[in-house]
Amino acid sequence: MAEKIVQTAGRQQLGTFAPDFAHYNDDVLFGENWNNIDIDLKTRSIITIVALMSQGVTSDALKYHLINAKNHDVSQKEIAAIITHVAFYAGWPHAWAVFGLAKEIWSENEPSGIGGSIFPLGEPNDAYAEYFVGKSWLAPLTTEQIPTFNVTFEPKCRNNWHIHHAKSGGGQMLICVYGRGWHQEWGKEPRELHAGDIVNIPANVKHWHGAAADSWFQHIAQEIPGEECSTEWCEAVSDEEYLRLK
Repeated sequence: MAEKIVQTAGRQQLGTFAPDFAHYNDDVLFGENWNNIDIDLKTRSIITIVALMSQGVTSDALKYHLINAKNHDVSQKEIAAIITHVAFYAGWPHAWAVFGLAKEIWSENEPSGIGGSIFPLGEPNDAYAEYFVGKSWLAPLTTEQIPTFNVTFEPKCRNNWHIHHAKSGGGQMLICVYGRGWHQEWGKEPRELHAGDIVNIPANVKHWHGAAADSWFQHIAQEIPGEECSTEWCEAVSDEEYLRLK
């Protein structure tokens, strides 16, 4: 199944102030134009970067499209060559400005899209990889009092349905710190997550959480102390279920 580009920034930022603009941005520019299959998404990302760079745009709009390019397999060598080539036609100062953003996004020490995060990435989450669809990273922040970990999900990455069992107490708290993601309890509608959101997960409730299809996502996970605590990992969230999310 071809990836579907979904955009919600227009409605999130301008939905009540300029609903027509939000509609054109989310539903037409991204919903229709970006999902036209005559040009692949990697090529569209490159074309968009060239167009914005040529106009001298170095705002969050360009940063978003640089992240999008890396997420669609534009390598560090490719983006460097693209910016260098366009510099001869669009101007050397524009290239310097774009390189500043590109170096941050294509950092050797980070995967794409989380250059602005204040929390450590940690190591690949290999110990739990069998319970995740996609790549994730785990950074222990503290093991004292309440064990606390920063979890990073690449776009489309999510963990399997799982249950934090406890005889008393227990459960988990998620503090969302970067990007956009999802959480769902069994039998309930999915909840879209953004930085600053808090998710309180009771013990013995089946659930899953992870990144949105178009965004990196980080949350702080805190394991709530309890009696006879354990985690039961269940089935994966299917592509059919996941791709219905907007």
